[in-house]
Amino acid sequence: MAKRAKAVSASLDFAFFQFLWEFYRGNRGTIRTHYKELTRKFLDFNNPGKNPKAFLRQPQFEALEIYVFLKEFMDNAKVEEVFKAWFEKTGAFAGRQEGGIIGGDTRQGSMFDAVTQDQYKAVFAAMRKNSRIYPNYIFALTMGTGKTILMATCIFYEFLLGNKFEKDKRYCHNALVFAPDKTVLQSLKEIESFDLALVVPPEYVNFLTTHLRFHYLEEAGTSLSTLDRSRFNIVVSNTQKIILKRQHKQKTPMDALFGATPETVTAPGVYGDAADLYDWDQPEEEAELTTNQRFEKLCRLEQLGIYVDEAHHAFGKTLAKDMGIGAKETDTSLRTTIDQLAANLNRAGTRVVACYNYTGTPYVGKEVLPEVVYAYGLKEAIDKGFLKKVVLHGYRNTRTDEFIDIAVDQFLDETGDLKPEGMLPKLAFFAATIDELTKELRPAVERALTKRGLPTSRILVNVGDDKLTSNDDIREFNRLDTPASEKQFILLVNKGREGWNCRSLFGVGLFREPKSKVFVLQATMRCLRAIGQGQHTGHVFLSDDNMEILNDELQQNFRISAADLQKVASDKERVQVKVVEPPVKIKLVRVRKQYHVREKAVMPGRALFPELAARDKWSELVEKYRLVETQQEGLSPTQASRASSSRTFDLTERREKQTFSRLSLVGEVSRYLNQSPLHSESLLDATKEGLDRLVEITNEFNELLYDEVIPRLFRMLFELDEDQQKEEHEVELIKLPSSGFYEVTAAKDKIVRSTDEVLKEAERDKSFHLDTYCFDSNSERTLFWDLLREKRVKKIYFTGMLTHGQSDFFIQYIDPDSHTVRSYYPDFVFLREEADGSEKYVVVEVKGDHQIDNAVVQAKKEFAEQIAVASGMEYQIIKSTDADSRNYRMLL
Repeated sequence: MAKRAKAVSASLDFAFFQFLWEFYRGNRGTIRTHYKELTRKFLDFNNPGKNPKAFLRQPQFEALEIYVFLKEFMDNAKVEEVFKAWFEKTGAFAGRQEGGIIGGDTRQGSMFDAVTQDQYKAVFAAMRKNSRIYPNYIFALTMGTGKTILMATCIFYEFLLGNKFEKDKRYCHNALVFAPDKTVLQSLKEIESFDLALVVPPEYVNFLTTHLRFHYLEEAGTSLSTLDRSRFNIVVSNTQKIILKRQHKQKTPMDALFGATPETVTAPGVYGDAADLYDWDQPEEEAELTTNQRFEKLCRLEQLGIYVDEAHHAFGKTLAKDMGIGAKETDTSLRTTIDQLAANLNRAGTRVVACYNYTGTPYVGKEVLPEVVYAYGLKEAIDKGFLKKVVLHGYRNTRTDEFIDIAVDQFLDETGDLKPEGMLPKLAFFAATIDELTKELRPAVERALTKRGLPTSRILVNVGDDKLTSNDDIREFNRLDTPASEKQFILLVNKGREGWNCRSLFGVGLFREPKSKVFVLQATMRCLRAIGQGQHTGHVFLSDDNMEILNDELQQNFRISAADLQKVASDKERVQVKVVEPPVKIKLVRVRKQYHVREKAVMPGRALFPELAARDKWSELVEKYRLVETQQEGLSPTQASRASSSRTFDLTERREKQTFSRLSLVGEVSRYLNQSPLHSESLLDATKEGLDRLVEITNEFNELLYDEVIPRLFRMLFELDEDQQKEEHEVELIKLPSSGFYEVTAAKDKIVRSTDEVLKEAERDKSFHLDTYCFDSNSERTLFWDLLREKRVKKIYFTGMLTHGQSDFFIQYIDPDSHTVRSYYPDFVFLREEADGSEKYVVVEVKGDHQIDNAVVQAKKEFAEQIAVASGMEYQIIKSTDADSRNYRMLL
């Protein structure tokens, strides 16, 4: 982020969400230690890096990580509180470097050095101005990246944690989901139909399936039937079904006496200058708002989380007003409703836990919405293949017939015989008015289809007018994304702008300039949703005037131009990878271990810490837990680094420690050993040290309780007998894909194809169980070429590319963090000729030098070596610097 001369006036260009993500990414391991065990399990299940079958896409999982980070590490702090602590490096951010890492390498933080005091003050003021009595977060994920599924996943996480820790105020027990219109509300029904098992660990699926209660408020007369103080309700509503309404008539004396009209509430003055999120039903002058049955029922639900889908609802200037930048001082009814819900729940002894807003962009013109905590952009989503690529077609001086004729011809030529997932590609035309659709657009489309010999029955009209759109048409509209649908040309008026999840839409046409400029952007983005395994291309047909509008809207909302939108990252390529048949198979011995526990007789008076008898041994045991400061006085930094003498100070007493009592220590030991507290107390008292001395030791070094006391007590109580079984399997290095190929996005300079001319025939025969290898790093690519050309290497296969269940060549290990079983896919396996003429398989992993000693890497190594030895193989980890310098002799 470049430094700005006018920091105050342009300070809202400061994107705090980028800094927040950098801090989280750099300290992920440390942050995870503060999470509940169930939370770590939930995250690991959805982590594509740990679970090959994880359902969530990268942006969805990253947003989930930030969601959990704010809840469990930051304790649901408001955005301005998080920002203040981050800038001042206090609280959870104490000790962070400019690059975001706690105690990390400051050289990585050059892009984060321009945060001036003026910027901080201006951004903090904007955050404070829009502050509510509840935390308010914005997650900005571009259309098509799966905001609805992300929302559902967050709600499931809340309910699981809220059930297990029901007294913890951070978790939601109920969820209220707001949709801006009926189209979006219809798409939110995906939350109920969504397969929980895709994002929820299997042992918790039945609980959620049994306890979830869905309530949809679609029609004006629909009442809310939740039970007071009940839990696990998901209320999905069009905003107008909940919002407080303005009282337009004076109460009669009879109404006042018998309550014949709804109750009224007065909007608190504290929100008078607060910004708002929506622009419907705006109060103008009156302060009194009427409640309704749905609002009253919501006020009786505890621990309510509010989720606002399509929170932008509009782009450009309207969004700026909605989000409080240049907004008029009065609140809109939706935000006032949320504020009133929060106030009423507070009076009832509970709360709105937080409001989570899901939108498509973090930007408003030149400014960044200050409440954004995570963002994933449009261009990035296209480059990563989460959306279709796009081609924009602009036309000048064309009449309606010409425009439609050209668009239909080009669309049919481009899509041809394409039928992804068995569905016909669709082309949607947006008309400005119903009159334009009936008199100009439809006749023109019919003539274009007749010219191509296509039946006009492929046309579907949806305009929201019963005279033109029948119930059958609406049913057809809702089933467009099915193989059974024969409709291909969709004519719309003000429909399908958002919440229309038609993945088989491959083209959009917009000729006349609409009343709303943002409509051009909304309509354009409808055809970008991904479909099938490959990255297809969407086509947008616009007049030149609309093309200019699109360019302006893209600049305001995504910081990209129309030209940028069409450019896929030049260094990336989407590759179709095919299996070379017959598939390569390797014999692998899997080792299964079972442990049988035998109870031992405990001998009273046995020392739990024999090291206490020898001062040097005790010092050696606790040395790693001491906080020692080293000072070298009177020397420059350069001299100090060469100095042979220094002074050290033991600051262990300044470490934050938990103070255990006899009861709390017994309770903790009982919890881990699964023993009754009375039994644990007698066991601790029976040791040579005795319970009181063990309390002193534990209070001096808390870590000893978990690292030594509990493990040693376990060994005193039990004997483990290991039973090992070996099973030989013939595993396929790669499974045959049902579609005929796998799709991978890779840097062009890291792609090696079996057909590359640089390959000699003998080299080609030594490798390629896939027709294309896509390497993650230069080190992997360099090692591949060196081993391929090594005479002692008879066969070599790159196995680290497809790691999401496409291969049976994996090694299971126990993750040291979550203590769950994970699958690990090594980078290479090659066949080496031994000195005696025999052959041996060698399994190789390439790792960055800084990762070699990582606990997870070492856990993988431990289990991989066991499998390798049992299979008559060898396992090696090679540093990336060794691979780069071609120092690979240790493998031969």
